[in-house]
Amino acid sequence: MSTPKLPIDLNLAIAHGLRSDWFCRDRLGFEPDPWQAKFLRSRSKQIILCMGRQVGKSTTVAALALHTCLYTPGGLVLVIAPSQRQSRELFIKIHDFLQKLEPPETLEEETKLSLMLGNGSRAVVLPGDGRTIRGYSSPALILMDEAAFIADDVYDAAVPMLAAAPDGRIILMSTPYVASGFFYSLWHNADGWERFEQPTSAWPRVSKEWLEARRREDPLRFAREYECAFGSPEDSLFTPEMLDRMVTNDFEPLAL
Repeated sequence: MSTPKLPIDLNLAIAHGLRSDWFCRDRLGFEPDPWQAKFLRSRSKQIILCMGRQVGKSTTVAALALHTCLYTPGGLVLVIAPSQRQSRELFIKIHDFLQKLEPPETLEEETKLSLMLGNGSRAVVLPGDGRTIRGYSSPALILMDEAAFIADDVYDAAVPMLAAAPDGRIILMSTPYVASGFFYSLWHNADGWERFEQPTSAWPRVSKEWLEARRREDPLRFAREYECAFGSPEDSLFTPEMLDRMVTNDFEPLAL
């Protein structure tokens, strides 16, 4: 009696579990650029990315979030940004990648702000509000998008979630803002973080002529947005703390 043919290549499946850059190439359909591949191969528990605009950071982190959900049964991925709208944008990228998988993955639950896979893993969207993100514990991965614009109390509320998660990871990514706040401090002073820096000028998909036009328009803004340079607090009319006090996230998202 012949042995039934397995529907998947087990060696390849194991390789995808171990190498998220190969997973991106073979299952998500994009070839990571060198910095993306290095980031995806990293095993660091604490990673901070200081990036220019449009260098592919959200795409890369969304792919890693999906990989974590698929290969960490029962794992929890938390997606945090300055506002719920921004964190949901990253969540949408995760969901879009999920839809590309062949064979498709089983979804047990799905809402506008969370999903659960058949293996019990979850991805959950949270607003950048230190008062409302408490209550989660032992996440497999915490993602903080545009972290330079997130208030310090949000970071302070998120980090203790990892206390009971020996394998839990936290990834901070942002374009730089002003020379203050937890993102600036961790980037410049903290030990135990793996750092990635990628200015937009090093990204081949963005026109050099377009960048030069942005530089001429506003050199200070260009340095922050595209060249990974932090500005001084005096450069900004509103501090992150002032902006945080202007925003509320205590509402349910409207149905589409």
